[in-house]
Amino acid sequence: MRLPCLNVCHLSKVRLRLPTMLAWLFTDLDYLLSSPFALIIFGFQIWMLVHAIRQREWFWAVFILVGFGFAALWYYFYVYRGAPSATRGFELPGAHHRRRIKELQAKIHHLDKAHHHSQLGDVYFQQGKLDLAEACYRAALERDPHDIDTRAHLGQCLLRLKKPLEARPLLEGVVAESRKHDYGYTLMALAENMSSLGETDAAITLSKQVTENHSYPRAKVQLAELYLVKNLPDLARAEVQEVVADDAHAPAFQRKRDRVWVRQAKSLLRKLGDR
Repeated sequence: MRLPCLNVCHLSKVRLRLPTMLAWLFTDLDYLLSSPFALIIFGFQIWMLVHAIRQREWFWAVFILVGFGFAALWYYFYVYRGAPSATRGFELPGAHHRRRIKELQAKIHHLDKAHHHSQLGDVYFQQGKLDLAEACYRAALERDPHDIDTRAHLGQCLLRLKKPLEARPLLEGVVAESRKHDYGYTLMALAENMSSLGETDAAITLSKQVTENHSYPRAKVQLAELYLVKNLPDLARAEVQEVVADDAHAPAFQRKRDRVWVRQAKSLLRKLGDR
Protein backbone atom coordinates (compact mmCIF):
# COMPACT_ATOMS: atom_id res chain seq x y z
CA MET A 1 0.00 0.00 0.00
CA ARG A 2 1.40 3.41 -0.97
CA LEU A 3 0.97 5.87 1.85
CA PRO A 4 -0.10 9.39 0.91
CA CYS A 5 2.70 11.85 0.20
CA LEU A 6 2.28 14.44 2.91
CA ASN A 7 4.18 17.44 4.04
CA VAL A 8 5.65 16.04 7.26
CA CYS A 9 5.83 19.35 9.11
CA HIS A 10 2.31 20.27 8.13
CA LEU A 11 0.97 16.84 9.08
CA SER A 12 2.67 16.84 12.46
CA LYS A 13 0.94 20.13 13.27
CA VAL A 14 -2.41 18.82 12.14
CA ARG A 15 -1.99 15.65 14.20
CA LEU A 16 -1.76 17.75 17.30
CA ARG A 17 -5.27 18.90 16.60
CA LEU A 18 -6.92 15.98 14.80
CA PRO A 19 -7.05 12.18 15.22
CA THR A 20 -5.05 10.35 12.57
CA MET A 21 -7.99 9.26 10.45
CA LEU A 22 -9.34 12.81 10.27
CA ALA A 23 -5.84 14.19 9.68
CA TRP A 24 -5.53 11.93 6.65
CA LEU A 25 -8.85 13.18 5.33
CA PHE A 26 -8.13 16.89 5.74
CA THR A 27 -4.45 16.90 4.75
CA ASP A 28 -4.60 14.80 1.59
CA LEU A 29 -8.18 14.86 0.41
CA ASP A 30 -7.15 14.95 -3.24
CA TYR A 31 -5.18 11.72 -2.89
CA LEU A 32 -8.04 10.07 -1.01
CA LEU A 33 -10.53 10.92 -3.75
CA SER A 34 -8.19 9.94 -6.59
CA SER A 35 -7.17 6.56 -5.15
CA PRO A 36 -9.90 3.88 -5.13
CA PHE A 37 -7.84 1.71 -2.79
CA ALA A 38 -7.38 4.51 -0.25
CA LEU A 39 -11.07 5.35 -0.52
CA ILE A 40 -12.01 1.74 0.19
CA ILE A 41 -9.79 1.68 3.28
CA PHE A 42 -11.25 4.95 4.53
CA GLY A 43 -14.79 3.67 3.94
CA PHE A 44 -13.94 0.47 5.80
CA GLN A 45 -12.69 2.53 8.75
CA ILE A 46 -15.92 4.53 8.80
CA TRP A 47 -17.94 1.31 8.74
CA MET A 48 -16.05 -0.16 11.68
CA LEU A 49 -16.14 3.15 13.56
CA VAL A 50 -19.91 3.37 13.22
CA HIS A 51 -20.30 -0.22 14.37
CA ALA A 52 -18.06 0.35 17.40
CA ILE A 53 -20.05 3.44 18.41
CA ARG A 54 -23.36 1.64 17.99
CA GLN A 55 -22.10 -1.21 20.16
CA ARG A 56 -20.71 1.28 22.72
CA GLU A 57 -17.19 -0.07 22.22
CA TRP A 58 -15.67 3.28 23.15
CA PHE A 59 -12.08 2.03 23.48
CA TRP A 60 -12.24 0.51 20.00
CA ALA A 61 -13.90 3.62 18.57
CA VAL A 62 -11.02 5.78 19.75
CA PHE A 63 -8.50 3.20 18.56
CA ILE A 64 -10.06 3.15 15.08
CA LEU A 65 -10.26 6.94 15.00
CA VAL A 66 -6.59 7.48 15.77
CA GLY A 67 -5.29 4.59 13.68
CA PHE A 68 -5.04 3.80 10.00
CA GLY A 69 -6.67 0.76 8.39
CA PHE A 70 -4.86 -1.70 10.68
CA ALA A 71 -6.96 -0.70 13.72
CA ALA A 72 -10.21 -1.13 11.80
CA LEU A 73 -9.02 -4.50 10.44
CA TRP A 74 -8.13 -5.69 13.93
CA TYR A 75 -11.55 -4.64 15.19
CA TYR A 76 -13.22 -6.45 12.29
CA PHE A 77 -11.63 -9.82 13.11
CA TYR A 78 -11.48 -9.47 16.90
CA VAL A 79 -14.92 -7.94 17.65
CA TYR A 80 -17.15 -7.61 14.60
CA ARG A 81 -16.78 -11.19 13.35
CA GLY A 82 -17.30 -12.48 16.87
CA ALA A 83 -20.54 -10.57 17.42
CA PRO A 84 -23.95 -12.25 17.05
CA SER A 85 -25.26 -12.02 13.49
CA ALA A 86 -28.13 -9.74 14.50
CA THR A 87 -25.67 -7.04 15.51
CA ARG A 88 -23.25 -7.21 12.59
CA GLY A 89 -22.83 -4.23 10.34
CA PHE A 90 -25.34 -1.42 10.11
CA GLU A 91 -28.51 -0.92 8.10
CA LEU A 92 -30.08 1.91 6.24
CA PRO A 93 -33.26 3.26 7.91
CA GLY A 94 -36.21 1.01 7.14
CA ALA A 95 -34.11 -1.97 6.04
CA HIS A 96 -35.59 -4.19 8.74
CA HIS A 97 -39.12 -3.22 7.69
CA ARG A 98 -38.40 -3.90 4.03
CA ARG A 99 -37.06 -7.36 4.81
CA ARG A 100 -40.01 -8.12 7.06
CA ILE A 101 -42.49 -6.96 4.41
CA LYS A 102 -40.92 -9.20 1.77
CA GLU A 103 -40.87 -12.11 4.18
CA LEU A 104 -44.56 -11.70 5.05
CA GLN A 105 -45.57 -11.16 1.44
CA ALA A 106 -43.86 -14.44 0.53
CA LYS A 107 -45.66 -16.27 3.34
CA ILE A 108 -48.99 -14.77 2.28
CA HIS A 109 -48.37 -15.85 -1.30
CA HIS A 110 -47.63 -19.45 -0.33
CA LEU A 111 -49.75 -19.93 2.82
CA ASP A 112 -52.33 -17.10 2.90
CA LYS A 113 -52.72 -17.27 6.69
CA ALA A 114 -54.74 -14.65 8.60
CA HIS A 115 -51.96 -13.87 11.07
CA HIS A 116 -49.51 -13.12 8.25
CA HIS A 117 -51.91 -10.53 6.82
CA SER A 118 -52.33 -9.06 10.31
CA GLN A 119 -48.58 -8.92 10.94
CA LEU A 120 -48.06 -7.17 7.61
CA GLY A 121 -50.74 -4.69 8.62
CA ASP A 122 -48.82 -4.00 11.82
CA VAL A 123 -45.67 -3.19 9.85
CA TYR A 124 -47.55 -0.80 7.57
CA PHE A 125 -49.26 0.77 10.59
CA GLN A 126 -45.86 1.43 12.21
CA GLN A 127 -44.71 3.04 8.98
CA GLY A 128 -47.77 5.29 8.87
CA LYS A 129 -49.09 3.63 5.68
CA LEU A 130 -52.60 3.43 7.06
CA ASP A 131 -54.45 2.59 3.84
CA LEU A 132 -52.19 -0.42 3.27
CA ALA A 133 -52.53 -1.40 6.92
CA GLU A 134 -56.33 -1.25 6.73
CA ALA A 135 -56.35 -3.49 3.64
CA CYS A 136 -54.15 -6.05 5.38
CA TYR A 137 -56.25 -6.07 8.55
CA ARG A 138 -59.45 -6.54 6.55
CA ALA A 139 -57.83 -9.39 4.62
CA ALA A 140 -56.88 -10.99 7.94
CA LEU A 141 -60.44 -10.67 9.29
CA GLU A 142 -61.83 -12.29 6.15
CA ARG A 143 -59.78 -15.35 7.07
CA ASP A 144 -60.24 -15.15 10.85
CA PRO A 145 -63.02 -12.74 11.93
CA HIS A 146 -62.55 -13.48 15.64
CA ASP A 147 -58.86 -12.60 16.10
CA ILE A 148 -58.78 -10.05 18.90
CA ASP A 149 -55.47 -8.41 17.96
CA THR A 150 -56.53 -7.85 14.35
CA ARG A 151 -59.85 -6.31 15.41
CA ALA A 152 -58.11 -4.01 17.88
CA HIS A 153 -55.44 -2.91 15.45
CA LEU A 154 -57.95 -2.33 12.65
CA GLY A 155 -59.95 -0.19 15.07
CA GLN A 156 -56.89 1.90 15.89
CA CYS A 157 -56.04 2.17 12.20
CA LEU A 158 -59.56 3.42 11.39
CA LEU A 159 -59.31 5.91 14.24
CA ARG A 160 -56.11 7.32 12.70
CA LEU A 161 -57.87 7.42 9.32
CA LYS A 162 -60.56 9.67 10.86
CA LYS A 163 -63.20 6.93 10.70
CA PRO A 164 -64.34 6.83 14.34
CA LEU A 165 -67.80 5.44 13.57
CA GLU A 166 -66.26 2.38 11.90
CA ALA A 167 -63.64 2.04 14.63
CA ARG A 168 -66.08 2.18 17.53
CA PRO A 169 -67.68 -1.32 17.32
CA LEU A 170 -64.29 -2.94 16.81
CA LEU A 171 -62.69 -1.25 19.81
CA GLU A 172 -65.76 -1.69 22.01
CA GLY A 173 -65.88 -5.39 21.16
CA VAL A 174 -62.25 -5.92 22.09
CA VAL A 175 -62.53 -3.95 25.33
CA ALA A 176 -65.65 -5.92 26.27
CA GLU A 177 -63.60 -9.11 25.94
CA SER A 178 -60.46 -7.80 27.63
CA ARG A 179 -60.12 -4.36 29.20
CA LYS A 180 -56.39 -4.98 29.59
CA HIS A 181 -55.81 -5.83 25.93
CA ASP A 182 -52.48 -4.57 24.57
CA TYR A 183 -51.55 -3.31 28.07
CA GLY A 184 -54.39 -0.78 28.07
CA TYR A 185 -53.64 0.68 24.63
CA THR A 186 -56.92 -0.57 23.16
CA LEU A 187 -58.87 0.98 26.05
CA MET A 188 -56.93 4.21 25.52
CA ALA A 189 -57.79 4.12 21.80
CA LEU A 190 -61.46 3.62 22.64
CA ALA A 191 -61.36 6.66 24.95
CA GLU A 192 -59.79 8.70 22.16
CA ASN A 193 -62.41 7.39 19.75
CA MET A 194 -65.26 8.42 22.06
CA SER A 195 -63.71 11.86 22.39
CA SER A 196 -63.57 12.27 18.63
CA LEU A 197 -67.30 11.40 18.52
CA GLY A 198 -68.04 14.15 21.03
CA GLU A 199 -68.91 11.77 23.89
CA THR A 200 -66.73 13.55 26.43
CA ASP A 201 -68.14 11.99 29.61
CA ALA A 202 -67.67 8.46 28.28
CA ALA A 203 -64.15 9.37 27.14
CA ILE A 204 -63.28 10.70 30.59
CA THR A 205 -64.54 7.52 32.26
CA LEU A 206 -62.46 5.33 29.95
CA SER A 207 -59.35 7.53 30.24
CA LYS A 208 -59.53 7.39 34.04
CA GLN A 209 -59.63 3.61 33.86
CA VAL A 210 -56.41 3.73 31.85
CA THR A 211 -54.59 6.16 34.17
CA GLU A 212 -55.63 4.18 37.24
CA ASN A 213 -53.63 1.20 35.98
CA HIS A 214 -50.94 2.76 33.77
CA SER A 215 -48.75 5.85 33.82
CA TYR A 216 -48.89 6.56 30.07
CA PRO A 217 -48.27 10.26 29.40
CA ARG A 218 -50.53 10.05 26.36
CA ALA A 219 -53.49 8.93 28.49
CA LYS A 220 -52.89 11.62 31.11
CA VAL A 221 -52.55 14.42 28.56
CA GLN A 222 -55.69 13.31 26.74
CA LEU A 223 -57.55 13.11 30.04
CA ALA A 224 -56.36 16.64 30.89
CA GLU A 225 -57.67 17.89 27.56
CA LEU A 226 -61.04 16.30 28.29
CA TYR A 227 -61.12 17.98 31.71
CA LEU A 228 -60.52 21.32 30.02
CA VAL A 229 -63.46 20.68 27.70
CA LYS A 230 -65.57 20.18 30.84
CA ASN A 231 -64.05 23.35 32.37
CA LEU A 232 -62.23 21.49 35.14
CA PRO A 233 -58.80 23.22 35.08
CA ASP A 234 -57.63 21.97 38.49
CA LEU A 235 -58.10 18.33 37.50
CA ALA A 236 -56.40 19.00 34.16
CA ARG A 237 -53.46 20.70 35.89
CA ALA A 238 -52.93 17.73 38.21
CA GLU A 239 -52.67 15.31 35.26
CA VAL A 240 -50.14 17.31 33.23
CA GLN A 241 -48.06 18.23 36.29
CA GLU A 242 -47.69 14.52 36.97
CA VAL A 243 -46.54 13.95 33.37
CA VAL A 244 -43.85 16.63 33.66
CA ALA A 245 -42.73 15.41 37.09
CA ASP A 246 -42.45 11.80 35.93
CA ASP A 247 -40.47 12.83 32.84
CA ALA A 248 -37.75 14.44 34.95
CA HIS A 249 -36.90 11.03 36.46
CA ALA A 250 -37.58 8.78 33.46
CA PRO A 251 -34.80 6.87 31.66
CA ALA A 252 -33.52 8.30 28.38
CA PHE A 253 -35.30 5.81 26.10
CA GLN A 254 -38.63 6.56 27.78
CA ARG A 255 -38.13 10.32 27.56
CA LYS A 256 -37.41 9.99 23.86
CA ARG A 257 -40.49 7.85 23.32
CA ASP A 258 -42.82 10.16 25.26
CA ARG A 259 -41.37 13.55 24.30
CA VAL A 260 -44.39 14.48 22.13
CA TRP A 261 -46.77 14.06 25.04
CA VAL A 262 -44.44 15.77 27.50
CA ARG A 263 -44.26 18.80 25.19
CA GLN A 264 -48.05 18.78 25.00
CA ALA A 265 -48.25 18.61 28.80
CA LYS A 266 -45.94 21.62 29.14
CA SER A 267 -48.01 23.50 26.57
CA LEU A 268 -51.16 22.82 28.56
CA LEU A 269 -49.46 24.01 31.74
CA ARG A 270 -48.63 27.32 30.04
CA LYS A 271 -52.24 27.69 28.96
CA LEU A 272 -53.29 27.04 32.56
CA GLY A 273 -50.96 29.82 33.74
CA ASP A 274 -48.23 27.54 35.15
CA ARG A 275 -44.58 27.88 34.12
